[in-house]
Amino acid sequence: MLKLIFFLLLLVNGVLFAFHQGYLGSFGPDGHEPERMNNQLNADKIKLIAAPAPAPASASAPAPDIVASAAQPDNSNEQAAPKIACLQIGAFTVVEARRFEAQLASLPLTEKPARLDISEPSSHMVLIPPQNGKAEADKKVAELRALGVTDYFVLADHSNSELRWGISLGVFKSEEAARAFLSQLGQKGVRSARLAEYKAPMKKIAFRLQADGQTRSGIEKLKFAFPNQQVRDCPEANGD
Repeated sequence: MLKLIFFLLLLVNGVLFAFHQGYLGSFGPDGHEPERMNNQLNADKIKLIAAPAPAPASASAPAPDIVASAAQPDNSNEQAAPKIACLQIGAFTVVEARRFEAQLASLPLTEKPARLDISEPSSHMVLIPPQNGKAEADKKVAELRALGVTDYFVLADHSNSELRWGISLGVFKSEEAARAFLSQLGQKGVRSARLAEYKAPMKKIAFRLQADGQTRSGIEKLKFAFPNQQVRDCPEANGD
């Protein structure tokens, strides 16, 4: 019995030794390492290819601020464009209109102002009574200039003989405005001026021009020398 067991153990050890040495072949699909290497086809021609490097993020998409700026329309020219308005200034006497037009030349105007003849239904005149002819009227004018009065009009060809060679210092719509101006003349030393009723319409001159904000500001400064004049939008602009 012992001999039988000994021979069985010896047989098992022999089988295990033959299996480990590969004498019994492969029982699985993979086999041993030397056999796998022999079964590979053209193993010497296999080459490793490096994976391509990813492209930089800046090259694939534009920067956000560039996209945003491209989407925004350029309105700089529209914002910089000045606003132009049509203005009408005053109802000047002939002498006042000449002075005002000369001062307008100092402003940056884009076109020459248009002169408009208007009739103002004035009813009160501040004047120096008629003089005895041209010589005396010229003498009175010189006295006015010496007192600083430069706005006047000699009524040399007036149709009303009672006013001929008188000197008009201003024509007003209301008596209150005429009396206020007469008081200003008195403060300058003009003593001979009087208030007279004047019902006939008097020819006056207005100026109409296109102006931006800078030009309008300049006109407002010029108007300080003409306190009785007004600056307003052209009647067409208001639908008058």
